Amino acid sequence: MSFFTTVEQYQNFSFTDFFARTTDAQVERALSKDQLSTADFLTLLSPAAAEHLEAMAQKAHRLTVQYFGRTIQLFIPLYVSNFCANQCVYCGFNRKNNIVRRKLTLEEIEREAQAIASSGMQHILFLTGEAQQLTPMDYMLDVARCLKRYFASVAIEVYPLEVEEYRQLQEAGVDSMTLFQECYDQEVYRRVHQAGKKMDYHFRLNAPERAARAGLRSVNIGALLGLAEPRSEFFLTGLHARYLEDTFLDTEVAVSLPRFNECESDYKPDFLVDDRTFVQFLTALRIFLPRVGITVSTRENAAFRDRLLPLGVTRYSAGSHTGVGGYARAEEESTPQFEITDNRGVAEVAAAIGAHGYQAVYKDWDAI
Repeated sequence: MSFFTTVEQYQNFSFTDFFARTTDAQVERALSKDQLSTADFLTLLSPAAAEHLEAMAQKAHRLTVQYFGRTIQLFIPLYVSNFCANQCVYCGFNRKNNIVRRKLTLEEIEREAQAIASSGMQHILFLTGEAQQLTPMDYMLDVARCLKRYFASVAIEVYPLEVEEYRQLQEAGVDSMTLFQECYDQEVYRRVHQAGKKMDYHFRLNAPERAARAGLRSVNIGALLGLAEPRSEFFLTGLHARYLEDTFLDTEVAVSLPRFNECESDYKPDFLVDDRTFVQFLTALRIFLPRVGITVSTRENAAFRDRLLPLGVTRYSAGSHTGVGGYARAEEESTPQFEITDNRGVAEVAAAIGAHGYQAVYKDWDAI
């Protein structure tokens, strides 16, 4: 049993027909419920629901304050390597891209950790390209042990692992993982992942489950909005999060909403998600899953992220670099995986959060 069983149920489902039949009355009924069904969630993702955005925003705000208070947890990403064996048409780390490849030494990682920790950050996410031979488990275990000396929470965003490998990383200090399926539509998935182990749809899909079984405290999932039809993609993202919540009761589940951003490739997405639709997705998810964490990264610009604060977000990255390193010595940062659009430092993001009546949380968890 895995989430793929759910994916299969919707393989031949006509989302277009469902949306064509959705009425204002159905949207209003969904908004009146305390608990949403799967159909209710899809109703709130429909074009018809876009006309009820204010009501959705108000309900999403109330639920977020109820379950999370007026807090935004801050985290910061650290790319330790950009070597990658995959050929993903949308990614700056695509193995065919002619970019400068770097892998930080442990000494360099320690310098980066010291620079990041001086900003007050206590939640760090370390990332690699997906090149297992160049960033093997021994290397990642050393990275985790190094970072754990400086941060309360260490998360990973690396290639999918086996249960025992996630368990080893947990013993080394890792407590959370992020892994995006990127695309739930299997046909599109095959088209945009052209070489490398990332071509294995099922192994990637089941990775958050393996991490939860290994005992990681938190798993964070998402689809890259733009690769496939976005309403059906985000619907399956929400169902994936609910499946994880229902299956792993001791695991915190979070969802990211990454939109395609420019990178070192000529790829043009088939679908664009505008700001209004982005807000609709965010608020629909909050109403469907009131306890799920919602992450919005520096892919989004500063003004837009500030406007999102009351609408259901619980986690923001801040002061981000998406190339390898770049915190200890900015001139050493390499080609980014994607272009960020919120270039504010940690203190600036925290000040903006405070100015909107929210509390920026640098640390909210410690291992016993």
